[in-house]
Amino acid sequence: MTNLYDEAYQKSLKDPEGFWGKAAEDCHWYKKWDKVLDDSNKPFYRWFVGGEINTCYNALDFHVDNGRGDQPALIYDSPVTNTIKKYTYRQLRDEVAKFAGVLAGQGVIKGDRVIIYMPMIPEAAIAMLACARIGAVHSVVFGGFASKELATRIQDAKPKVMVSASCGIEVQRVIKYKPLLDEAINISSHKPEKCIIFQRPMETASLIEGRDLDWNAAMADAKPVDCIPLAATDPLYILYTSGTTGQPKGVVRDNGGHVVALKWTMKNIYDVDAGDVYWAASDVGWVVGHSYIVYGPLFKGCTTILFEGKPVGTPDAGVFWRVISEHGVKSLFTAPTAFRAIKRDDPKGELIKKYDLSNFKILFLAGERSDPDTIKWSEDNLKVPVIDHWWQTETGWAICANCMGLHRFPVKYGSPTKAVPGWNVQVVDPDCKQIGPGEIGALVVKLPLPPGALPTLYQNDARYKESYLDEFPGYYKTADAGYIDEEGYVYVMSRTDDIINVAGHRLSTGAMEEVLSDHPDVAECAVLGVEDKLKGQVPVGFLVLKAGVSKSHDDIVKEVVQMVRDRIGPVAAFKTATVVKRLPKTRSGKILRGTIQKIADNQEYKVPATIDDPSILAEMEEALKSIGLAGARK
Repeated sequence: MTNLYDEAYQKSLKDPEGFWGKAAEDCHWYKKWDKVLDDSNKPFYRWFVGGEINTCYNALDFHVDNGRGDQPALIYDSPVTNTIKKYTYRQLRDEVAKFAGVLAGQGVIKGDRVIIYMPMIPEAAIAMLACARIGAVHSVVFGGFASKELATRIQDAKPKVMVSASCGIEVQRVIKYKPLLDEAINISSHKPEKCIIFQRPMETASLIEGRDLDWNAAMADAKPVDCIPLAATDPLYILYTSGTTGQPKGVVRDNGGHVVALKWTMKNIYDVDAGDVYWAASDVGWVVGHSYIVYGPLFKGCTTILFEGKPVGTPDAGVFWRVISEHGVKSLFTAPTAFRAIKRDDPKGELIKKYDLSNFKILFLAGERSDPDTIKWSEDNLKVPVIDHWWQTETGWAICANCMGLHRFPVKYGSPTKAVPGWNVQVVDPDCKQIGPGEIGALVVKLPLPPGALPTLYQNDARYKESYLDEFPGYYKTADAGYIDEEGYVYVMSRTDDIINVAGHRLSTGAMEEVLSDHPDVAECAVLGVEDKLKGQVPVGFLVLKAGVSKSHDDIVKEVVQMVRDRIGPVAAFKTATVVKRLPKTRSGKILRGTIQKIADNQEYKVPATIDDPSILAEMEEALKSIGLAGARK
């Protein structure tokens, strides 16, 4: 017996033009496409060729014109400034139209680039949508990013205008953005013509005469402008992802495929309807913030939450429950690391009991592997489905998920369930031959990629092919390793470079992390392979313990070593682990395994631009020395 998921999945692979053509009928077009899928220039596929559309119109004006003007579109909730501000669809459209007028007044036209370097405030979303309104290509850079990294993005995108704010606010400090921005422009060979600065009350930035404009002063004089029709294949944004060569890769998103895919996902994956409150607890600097704070929920007519805070410390590990309760959130999407932090500070979930979560229906996790222990803790305490799903900056939306609006499959811990319609996921060996169920190999997606995925890299078709297409001809390389079981469930075990070779045995560090995270005292963990003269590599574990654990560290280490031996076997050669206070992470919550590995292997390393707190690397060096490994600091 088939279900809606099976029907959709088969149709999406057998007849992608019919499947996505039907989904596109749900969007507003100025001119319908000539062809749903143009495959005349392989491997550069293009969706909805000949069609004309506007992303901002689909996000805002469409809903005002169809009776949703007075519904809340965006709720800004900032525990760090003690502010809650709500915008209806009409109010948000009017603000966006005015800021589009500000940009137009500075000579910004279709195709010009605008870099947005902002904290999590409504003005960040307003600037993104204003660019989309007039066909400017936005590139959001995470607020507070180091000047050198911002400079590389300025050099690559060559923006006409920069949009920034005077500061961002972390839990215990104010980060001044303007000096970082000025230094980045100073370093860069490309100089933007204008910088528009939003002054926040807690920090007033000094403006450079002739170059810098005050946001509020510019808005006071601005004339609103309308959306302009754009080709479906015109670029909407560039989002930089760190490249292994140190040169960031500019992932491009087009207008047409992006609107169609994201609007389709809101009901079919996340099971939300127009009028529902949807919250992606991420940042607009990341792809999740683009797809599911700003664009997806607004395309669908949902109310989206823009949250300026952290899962713990603003003020405590109950802030997520307060936001869900206060705003009636139906669906939350966040990173597993957020829940591990909450679980560490409130292991028994006592703070959850203080809030009314009756509107809350589903929790989605993504960004890194969701360990079974975190999923089980969330299920037990929240009493709602907890759905792991897998996607990447490049893909723009989920490759694999339990599609909650189509068919709810039983959850298998450690799996993001099945490939989403549109994604032909396969497992291949190094010779690009498909391998059978249960065997670990490279996870790849058969071309063409569905709408909304990257069509190329910004002004770099050659690097797009080299990075994603050349290694497995006819496929997109995800750079993740894993397997597919007999029932079609996909298991993403680790990045392909996290498969370690222990005396000739290929082992997944992700599988070992799954075992460690099952220990009742472990809040989060990381396993990586370090060089070993005898075996090539051996695994080493790093454990962060839950709050209030009194058992000796030596006992906990002995127990996790035994657990790996029992579950994976002696072949894993897992004998070494150490307890650390915290793990080095990116601002989006991903553990910086590669950096830890370089420290452990005594290799030169540079402090990653995306690191949340650089001081933690010194702690890691001490921890590694305590177990007989030591790094070379740079």
